[in-house]
Amino acid sequence: MTLAQLRYLVAIIDAGLNVTEAAARVNATQSGLSQQLKLLEDELGFQIFVRRGRKLDRVSDAGVAVIDSARLILAETHNIDALAANQRGQAEGDLRILTTQAQAQYVLPAALAGLRQRFPDVRVQLGLDAGAAGRGLADASFDVAIVSAAQPDFANAVAIPLYRWSWRLLVPAGHPLAMRRGAIGLDALSRLPLIAFESAASRDGSMLRAFAQAGLSATIAYSAPDSEVIKAYVRSGLGVGLIPEMAAQGLAPGEAAFSIDQRLPASVTWAVVPPDRVLRDYVLDLLGRLAPRLSPLEIQRLVRFGGPCSLDDLPSYQVDKPNLRLVI
Repeated sequence: MTLAQLRYLVAIIDAGLNVTEAAARVNATQSGLSQQLKLLEDELGFQIFVRRGRKLDRVSDAGVAVIDSARLILAETHNIDALAANQRGQAEGDLRILTTQAQAQYVLPAALAGLRQRFPDVRVQLGLDAGAAGRGLADASFDVAIVSAAQPDFANAVAIPLYRWSWRLLVPAGHPLAMRRGAIGLDALSRLPLIAFESAASRDGSMLRAFAQAGLSATIAYSAPDSEVIKAYVRSGLGVGLIPEMAAQGLAPGEAAFSIDQRLPASVTWAVVPPDRVLRDYVLDLLGRLAPRLSPLEIQRLVRFGGPCSLDDLPSYQVDKPNLRLVI
């Protein structure tokens, strides 16, 4: 039994039992991967997969335990590699981040610029996914997810809270509300055609629940995948937009972004990493820039050994942009 065989096995599972795709993921040939799978099954003395003709149909009952163990072995192999690289002071590698458009555009640049100064040889790969908050790290090819959610619900992962943020109501130039002062209430919002994230249109989402709890209903006229699309729709006169506060910058002349009644719950941005993971030094550096209240040692302990991370002292997102017209 070899580590390569275990990697091939996990790759088959992650590729949905598609051997061709699995081979591409591990830079192997389809025939070579199939041969190694057969050798592994011959050594074990049973089939890991139930086959239908020449295709893999499903995982056998005995194969489930083998795959679980293979994942643990490969995870610990990764940890040994990470420990060794940190011990050697190795300052190059790949950092794969799964995040959303708002985080990538407005929050991560400053942290990544600092990371680049200390680790100039780290190659950063950004994966943008509007559904990242729900998926967490379902895609194991990423090292960390930077996502937002009102409440943490990340299965099989460690979620570290970074900061709180609130929603803003974006209105176009010339709108009757454009000269308003002060926060806008949910009752006023309920009478407006809203343009919001796709997740906001979900009946299970915290936004619609907040309206329902106030005895109101919201009209989500348009749902969009990111805040830049929402801005464009607002400027086209399709309605008013609900955007994260970090996206309420770079507004066109006459536009305004209002704070909203506190009954609309604030969200928390989380750093989500696989559990029991030894993090490379450059991953710790990035997380430390996003959560400066936590030391690298505290972050590593949270990830490696788990434990509660309090929201009591969680800071709010700080806006310091000269071109931002923000009505508080």
